[in-house]
Amino acid sequence: MSATTLTGTLDPTRARRSGLFLRFLRRPAGVIPLAVFVLIVLVAVFAPLLAPYDPNYVDLAVAKSPPSPDHLLGADSTGRDILSRLIWGTRTTLWGALITIVTAVVLGVPAGIAAGYFGRTFDKVAMWISDALQSVPGMIILLVVAAGTRSDFVILMATVGVFMAPGYFRMARSTTLMVRGETYIDAARVSGLTNGRILSRHVIRSTYAPVTIQTALTAGIAMGIQAGLQFLGIGDANTPSWGAMMSEGFRVMLSNPNILLWPSLALGITIAALALMGSTLAELIQLRSPEAKKDRALARKARKGVPGVAVVTEEEVRPEPPALTTGTLRHIAETSALRVENLRVTYRTPAGLVEVVHGISLDIAPGEVVGVVGESGSGKSQTVFSVLDLLPEGGEAHADGVWIGGREVTGLERVRRHELLGREIGYIPQEPMSNLDPSYTIGHQLTEPLRKVHGLGRAEARARAAAMLQRVGIVDAERVLRSYPHQISGGMAQRVLIAGAISGRPSLLVADEPTTALDVTVQAEVLELLRELQAEYGMALLIVTHNFGVVADICDRVVVMQHGDVVEEGRIDELFAAPADPYTRELIAASLDDAEGRVELDAAWAASGRAGAPAAGADGEPRAAASRITTEANR
Repeated sequence: MSATTLTGTLDPTRARRSGLFLRFLRRPAGVIPLAVFVLIVLVAVFAPLLAPYDPNYVDLAVAKSPPSPDHLLGADSTGRDILSRLIWGTRTTLWGALITIVTAVVLGVPAGIAAGYFGRTFDKVAMWISDALQSVPGMIILLVVAAGTRSDFVILMATVGVFMAPGYFRMARSTTLMVRGETYIDAARVSGLTNGRILSRHVIRSTYAPVTIQTALTAGIAMGIQAGLQFLGIGDANTPSWGAMMSEGFRVMLSNPNILLWPSLALGITIAALALMGSTLAELIQLRSPEAKKDRALARKARKGVPGVAVVTEEEVRPEPPALTTGTLRHIAETSALRVENLRVTYRTPAGLVEVVHGISLDIAPGEVVGVVGESGSGKSQTVFSVLDLLPEGGEAHADGVWIGGREVTGLERVRRHELLGREIGYIPQEPMSNLDPSYTIGHQLTEPLRKVHGLGRAEARARAAAMLQRVGIVDAERVLRSYPHQISGGMAQRVLIAGAISGRPSLLVADEPTTALDVTVQAEVLELLRELQAEYGMALLIVTHNFGVVADICDRVVVMQHGDVVEEGRIDELFAAPADPYTRELIAASLDDAEGRVELDAAWAASGRAGAPAAGADGEPRAAASRITTEANR
């Protein structure tokens, strides 16, 4: 990390035109193969106009003749014009690929969507059929179909489509399974939408991109299989096709290689164009991942002038980073558990470099508990991710200096820095269940870092893991070590993550929203546990949260962030007694500790004399009295 000038290019209309197809056209690997494929399609469509001869016209006088003005690509062994047969063969090849794709899509996609969405018996039966089709030797079946249908071209290519359908089925099923678990699908069900409406509006749309990619790849495979069948002599001899031309050219390859060259070249170029289009589309679809969507959202905010988000363009290049930073440094770098000077975080987006953290400084002394607090989007998690080197793809962190455990790590190689992070810093992430790998037991996930990073033996690592589980309040540690993540509760999973974070005896423990998604009672237990562990091991503790209640409960000092800047910093007692920044006062007020309860609100409503004041209960006493009992009990 080093202080650098943040520059980029910004086209005011580029982000608005950043649809998938337009981005595809901006890629050389997309537009060139697309142009080639469009040219091939046009040749097939206008074959009657482009072909200089009838493809089946025989002129024995020019048999096996080389290229000439009359026959630009030469003639085959029976005197037919190679160029004419190549042009008409383009139509045959594309028509066969189209039959295959339509068959595969019609059979595979609806079945995959239905299996993924409805599941149960239909899913099991459909999966069994898919597995059965993939286990059948396709070429043998195609030969049997060719013999039984007298090499009917349409039926043969439709049969190829049947064998391609499992690919579409599995792709559509996996996509549907991912979408089906989203909360917006549950919300649609709760709102009363029918399954048909949900499938058409929410599920099917999510399959468009993978189906397009699969189609580009399937078309190339279908052309290869078609050419292979025709090479074997399956098909109508009077229908010009690339495979039949290759078969004839193979027989006279030594004496006249020209006949084999042109259909082989045409088939290779077409399949290569389809493969390149498919791979480019797949790459662009990956760019539409959640992190990329986040980057585009940042770009939209920057264009709208949202506070805390800035785009640096070529017209606004600054010769040097601004010297002004926000935040306070209270400790000497060499004695700090963590020290960050002038940290800036940027993301590459279609609109340029977007800056989300604007030069902040903070530090933590050994044994100190510091809270970083702010609303969502304030930059607090981005700051922590920068220190931990966990920024997603497209994110870049620049700082004048970063010290961990009194050692400057600004210029360290990434591998060396990761080794230092694994020993000096323990990390407790958000959402404990999503941060445990469901494929491995708890014991494996706790002991692997101890063995690989800290060099402990298998038995020693397991003993320490069990001891750490017991220390965080898990009584039956051996059972938990043998368990998988789905076999434990959310609160226990959070304790497991805490045990893993402290098992390496770090000097700094970073907790990113450690009480998120936990019950209130479990939250209190986790905070109490963190307090005890910090005091017991003498660790520095950095807590990232949006809850000032957590800050007041456990921290010595607090750093308040808004829009990527530090707006206030100070000791807890001083800051709560006299917050200087209006934003800090808003956050403290938002805790609602001093807000009016239901009793006060009902009383004020009744005193106003408005219609609809709280009615009396069944015993004649106003409901405000019952509300008062409930409120006081809750308090």
